[in-house]
Amino acid sequence: MSSAVVATSIFGVFMVGTVALGLLAMRGRGGGGGGLAEWSVGGRSLGAVFIWVLMAGEGYTSFSYLGAAGWGYNYGAPVLYVVAYMSCGYAVGYVVGPMLWAYARKHSLVGITDMVAHRYGKKWLGAVVAVLASVFLLPYIQLQITGMGVVVSTISYGAISLNWAYFIGFAVTVGFVVVSGLRGSAWVSVLKDGMVILTLGFLAVYVPLHYFGGYEPFLDKVVAEKQDWLTFPGHGDSGFGQLWFITTSFLNSLTVVIFPTTVAGYLGARSADGLRRNAMWLPAYNVLLFVPMLLGIAALFVVPGLVGADSNLALFKLVVDSLPAWVVGVIGVAAALSSIVPMAVFMLVIGTMWGRSVLGLVPRWRGREKLASQVVVVVAGALALVLTYTAPNTLVRLSLISYEGMAQLLPMVLLGLLWRKLTLAGAVSGLVVGVAAVCALVFSGHDPVGGMNAGIVALALNLLVALAVSFSGPRARDPRPDEEVLARDPLGDPLAKDEAAVAG
Repeated sequence: MSSAVVATSIFGVFMVGTVALGLLAMRGRGGGGGGLAEWSVGGRSLGAVFIWVLMAGEGYTSFSYLGAAGWGYNYGAPVLYVVAYMSCGYAVGYVVGPMLWAYARKHSLVGITDMVAHRYGKKWLGAVVAVLASVFLLPYIQLQITGMGVVVSTISYGAISLNWAYFIGFAVTVGFVVVSGLRGSAWVSVLKDGMVILTLGFLAVYVPLHYFGGYEPFLDKVVAEKQDWLTFPGHGDSGFGQLWFITTSFLNSLTVVIFPTTVAGYLGARSADGLRRNAMWLPAYNVLLFVPMLLGIAALFVVPGLVGADSNLALFKLVVDSLPAWVVGVIGVAAALSSIVPMAVFMLVIGTMWGRSVLGLVPRWRGREKLASQVVVVVAGALALVLTYTAPNTLVRLSLISYEGMAQLLPMVLLGLLWRKLTLAGAVSGLVVGVAAVCALVFSGHDPVGGMNAGIVALALNLLVALAVSFSGPRARDPRPDEEVLARDPLGDPLAKDEAAVAG
């Protein structure tokens, strides 16, 4: 039996199992019945384990196997920003997560657009944020489709073409997320995280021993021959120096806590205390991120000369030629699942935002928000798939501003939920200026700007404008009391601790 047949068969079995596992997640829950809250945030009843694997899954996308190794191969030290911002983001989430959870539970909200609409008392604002956030999230779906396509084509030794691999990723993801929603994604995350821990743990031992005789000779070789990869700004004229590292880690650690996919994880939790425990344990999972980064540097000696997109295959180049086909298949499954799980959550979040905040404003769709959300999931995934085939560079360019663009929602969402004096006019004005600034800087090639992440420069302008307009402009009176408008830490709230009460 050929290597391609063995690896492809293993991959196929796991993909069928993935769909089945996602569908089984709704067993005993009315066959996928229930309202939008059950579908989009798991009925607010996911326990600590499910929330842990679901939120950890956001840090282990196809980037973990492809991009992280590619950055390690191309630059070296700057790639450590991923570990830095995710760990700091979990610390911020320890405080912010329970607040958003309590706010959404109190007002029966199911996403970030709901929160914005409720905070400022304007449903149209939720629709605007849904459209804007979708623009920033859609590239992530495309990138996961592309990443899975590359992985599947590589592990099948070319037997599965890129185009078919793209479609498989789309079909498998839509196959379970439309029916089972966030709960299905959480169940599949358990399988994915088990595979990730198993494969990365194996590769962390195998690659240094197989190619270098152990870690000591490997690291000695790196120090002796590749010193540029061990210091900032890394190899080559990357521009990713210390200032970029600091500003990017700071910006991303704040942004990740209001990222719509992160918020979906928060709102699916059974209790606020569970979120706090989750935030304490999540950084331990980041240790695994060092593996693909290190293996990317190892690939410099084994497969030198990779350029462009080929550098993202640095990790797989190490294993495809040296490991048995069945091992390659298992590693490929872990990488594929690392695309499928975050892709599912991205689709689900876009569907929820549109079903609730955009189509929910249309009389025809009122009372049918779950169905509208499911339709949008299919449409958003299909759009990303079509653009992957026809105009991949369009979404790739948009991906340049995805995180930095999403950061511009920080004043409107986070500051707005904590500070009553931030007005609607101030929040909207700041958002417009921030998004315009980040687009201008990134698309004109000025990122980094002065060594800093362009997103943090845009965020500073955003915040200044928001504060200036809020203090100097007219203030529309909102008769609602602070406890109705602002978010508070639920510490001490009996319901925040009583998981059974919240689940019920």
